[in-house]
Amino acid sequence: MGTSNADVIVIGGGIGGLSAALALTRAGLRVRVHEQASAFGEVGAGLQLAPNCTRILDHYGLLGEATALGVLPESMVMKDAVDATELTRLDLRDVERRYGHPYLVIHRSDLHGILLRACDRAGVELLTDARCTSYENVGGGARVRFAGGGTDEAEAVIAADGLHSVARELLVRDEPVSSAYVAYRGAVPFEQVAGNGVHEKDVVVYVGPRCHFVQYPLRAGEMFNQVAVFESRKALAGEEDWGTPDELDAAFAGTCDQVQKGLPSMWRDRWWRMYDRDPIMTWVSGRIALLGDAAHPPLQYMAQGAIMAIEDGWVLGEQVAAQGARRTGQGSGVDWDRVLAAYGAVRPEHCRRVVTTARAWGDLWHLDGVRRLRRNALLRGRDVHDYAFVDWIFGPTALTPEDEPEMFRPIPLDTVPL
Repeated sequence: MGTSNADVIVIGGGIGGLSAALALTRAGLRVRVHEQASAFGEVGAGLQLAPNCTRILDHYGLLGEATALGVLPESMVMKDAVDATELTRLDLRDVERRYGHPYLVIHRSDLHGILLRACDRAGVELLTDARCTSYENVGGGARVRFAGGGTDEAEAVIAADGLHSVARELLVRDEPVSSAYVAYRGAVPFEQVAGNGVHEKDVVVYVGPRCHFVQYPLRAGEMFNQVAVFESRKALAGEEDWGTPDELDAAFAGTCDQVQKGLPSMWRDRWWRMYDRDPIMTWVSGRIALLGDAAHPPLQYMAQGAIMAIEDGWVLGEQVAAQGARRTGQGSGVDWDRVLAAYGAVRPEHCRRVVTTARAWGDLWHLDGVRRLRRNALLRGRDVHDYAFVDWIFGPTALTPEDEPEMFRPIPLDTVPL
């Protein structure tokens, strides 16, 4: 299925697959990417890229292009969705000073395009219409099989095949976990929302009972991105047809004017049901390794899903580069057992933390009653320069378990005085 001998095959041409292909190519390997769709592309709207990601984009020489296509917001503001009062904020200029790299928001398709062009320039072989149906380890490497009957093999296979990963079945028989939450998105020209009292230069999150609403600018401020997320009563009742537009309107009925004004701009012909999976601590089977959502699909509350995938690829590339392998005859000279063991020693624990914290943050955002009041009191008491809850995530990506920082300790809500 390829035109040349590849050292590594990457299955999946999304953000995770392309960033892994770029990292491994930069480390001197010949990489072939198989994408199941007929063209490389991404659907969706905005993405938030924290300093742990912009640091890696800078390492790849892509930060300038990303900044030109995105927006560097000034603050991240959390407000109560019911009464619109401000609860807390992060000064993102101070975040950049603290971590050495900016907090950037960008359209998902723009980031994908940046990575696709970088792979093309680097000489990655990019193939489409290739739906991988099975993976197997073979002598000296691994083989993949495609729906059309073709096969491909290489020294290693990186499975970046998403939430419904086929490769994951080699390691665990599990299913995606439904959170019963649904996301609606809408990215519109800025003038369409200019009269709605929106923040032009901030990321704003309105947190409400069983719902939240996110707003931020995109594409150098020309577009405005909005995300409405809510718990579906139909999903909780076990109905098939869940997350429909009537549920969207009902879920936000009690929210403030700013949120109400944003709802008509949402795309109502498509929605995204929110799934994750329980963390697994083994991602490698022989010469086959999971990457991105195949390994650790999160709920979106930490805004780290695409970032974790980019970090995965960066760690793989750094582990290969650290070996300084010399190519021999047909082979890359890479000690794959060592590389994949090093990858498997550091990434699963970090991503376990993010996946479980994302679940906890979702719970915190969506509180009602007295617990909502306690949460609001806790957040209002936070100092704007308190980084206890993001230091473990915004700092440099760990390459070894020893580099992984201390996890933050949540404050129990029942200890917060009202």
